[in-house]
Amino acid sequence: MRTAYRTCPLCEAACGLELTIDADRVVAARGDREHVFSHGFVCPKGATFGQLTDDPDRLRRPLVKGVEVSWAEAFAAVRAGLRPIIERYGAQAVALYLGNPNAHTISGGLYVAPLIRSLGSRNVYSASTVDQMPKHVSCGYLFGNPLTIPVPDLDRTDFLLMLGANPWESNGSLATAADFPGRLKAIQARGGRFVVVDPRRTRTAEHADEHLWIRPGTDAYLLFGIVHTLFAEDLATIPEYVSRVEPVRELAGGFPPERVADVCGIPAERIRGLARELAAAPTAAVYGRIGTCTVEFGTVTSWLIDVVNILTGNLDRPGGVMFPLAPHLSGAAKPGKGFRTGRWHSRVRGLPEVKGELPVATLADEIETPGDEQVRALITIAGNPVLSTPNSGRLDRALSGLDFMVSVDPYLNETTRHADVVLPPTDSVRKGHYDFSFLALSVRNFAAYSPPVLPPDPDVPDECDILARLMLIVLGQDGDDPAVVHDELLRQALRRVPEDRHTLVTGDHPAERLIDVALRTGAYGDGFGENPDGLTLDRLKAAPHGIDLGPLRPRIPAALRTASGTVELCVPELAAEAERLRDALDSPARDGMVLVGRRHLRSNNSWMHNVPALVKGRDRCTLQIHPADAERLAVADGDAVQVTSRAGGLVARAEVTDRVMPGVVSLPHGWGHDLPGTRMTVAAEHPGVNSNLLTDELVIDPLSGNSVLNGIPVELKPA
Repeated sequence: MRTAYRTCPLCEAACGLELTIDADRVVAARGDREHVFSHGFVCPKGATFGQLTDDPDRLRRPLVKGVEVSWAEAFAAVRAGLRPIIERYGAQAVALYLGNPNAHTISGGLYVAPLIRSLGSRNVYSASTVDQMPKHVSCGYLFGNPLTIPVPDLDRTDFLLMLGANPWESNGSLATAADFPGRLKAIQARGGRFVVVDPRRTRTAEHADEHLWIRPGTDAYLLFGIVHTLFAEDLATIPEYVSRVEPVRELAGGFPPERVADVCGIPAERIRGLARELAAAPTAAVYGRIGTCTVEFGTVTSWLIDVVNILTGNLDRPGGVMFPLAPHLSGAAKPGKGFRTGRWHSRVRGLPEVKGELPVATLADEIETPGDEQVRALITIAGNPVLSTPNSGRLDRALSGLDFMVSVDPYLNETTRHADVVLPPTDSVRKGHYDFSFLALSVRNFAAYSPPVLPPDPDVPDECDILARLMLIVLGQDGDDPAVVHDELLRQALRRVPEDRHTLVTGDHPAERLIDVALRTGAYGDGFGENPDGLTLDRLKAAPHGIDLGPLRPRIPAALRTASGTVELCVPELAAEAERLRDALDSPARDGMVLVGRRHLRSNNSWMHNVPALVKGRDRCTLQIHPADAERLAVADGDAVQVTSRAGGLVARAEVTDRVMPGVVSLPHGWGHDLPGTRMTVAAEHPGVNSNLLTDELVIDPLSGNSVLNGIPVELKPA
């Protein structure tokens, strides 16, 4: 037996794992106690890393029409399926869907963007528009770049206000923080406080100094009440690098705490108290996550979170919210052009492009609606939209009408069962790992690279090779050697490097060579020999527990990409949406029940339910309902309940609990493993119900195109 180290690829926390290897198998996994970021922390998902890798249901060979074939036959089938569609109908007839796991792979960081460019289709969709796009849009408008996202400086803050986030279960999101719960406990241990705002008493809320119940989807009203108070009581501190402040002051005038209290359910005096506490704390941070993004006013809510951070003087300072600097990025100041959306629009509903993609809520429209540029073929990469997108029952039906579909995925799941060809990549232990996405969101700067733990399987390519061959196919090139693509990507990466330094590039795999170039030219790099102490891939390989790069540091103005070079606090698009929010104050309150989601520590969306250790124990896919609502509806704990919405219906088992507020019911997402044609034995034994049969594809946040997955109006009755 031997020991190997690697970064866990199963969520955003980027924890280090210590793996025990015996006979080319991972037989045990635990937290790496010497890891510079996670210090031995591991969650149940990471502890089952070997079981996930050895899952007997994982595909090892490609499928064509459900039959195992050789890789040559599989790619020939892809070429025969895609090329005639592109040649006859054009690139717009092919759509691409990217799932959440792409953010956890090297191929997702290096090869997906070139594939999108090679395809040349505007029909690009991803899990971002059911998850986080409002944060990208709000940060794009504020800072000029949708990827410039400030994270709470958890290790130095004195006061943390958390909305719509449950890191005790999720491990954190859009804020990479290994052992997020431990960091929250540390705030309290040093005399600080954290407050949770949530319509559920989550595990995070249980540990908080205070839990404030809020009506689903009304966080923007609470935040505007805080902003109103900051201005009204002269508590705002305006940094010199902030412009367009007065429009925010004027907008906030329409949201006094007394007016918004009735809507959000938090007393006016408590709203004022939060504003005062944020302004008075030595350091403070406001952090919001999926509960603040997956609502009708998701972009405005995400924007207001940072407006509060800015007005309290807590942007870009230790203990507030700060901009991480990932080792593969330069961090140098560059002229900015600002951010805009709507460079193109969807064919059927006219929804605007955001960050290079269209809202996944309209994918079924594009497949079902005849006409020029109708989507006739689909490529999915590491995604399961049949379970993860709104009104997923409609999308499930639409996929069966495609002319051709190819999926890059290790499972035959609810989505890939529709694919004509399934291309399963190699196991994660047989490929390297580098967190392109999460190192750029880390609450402390660090670097880590994990070489393959086991030797490559000569019969199974990794995603980089698979995506490279897909590029050649969509480009219409006759060859099938992925080295053509690998060499071209390296040539492009080296364009700004003197030619006599090209031989310094190291790496045993094409992706490793690209990472080496990015590290050498990044903020901490050796500059291809100019800084002998700087980062290179070889230096990271020699540091299996990672390299600590220190606490977050102020990065304004270098981090800004706005045209003005300032933080632009209010652009016209946000002002107009704030006015719509103000108008909604005068709308009659909706009666009836609303649905919200929830997370669990043993799940990550839909893709870990086939591991026995992660689904054992009590049923977690239950409909949580408050005792008062259960009594009114004559529903007892364990009863079957019929739940219906405009989009569809399902039957779930009731869990009567005061963990949800009256008028609110909660179902976890990612379940519904009862569809025919899959090959996920354990998941099928614990199917649960698909909450996205209830969510509505017609209701989205207009600025970001993000689906509204929380606050869904539903009707309940005993089944």
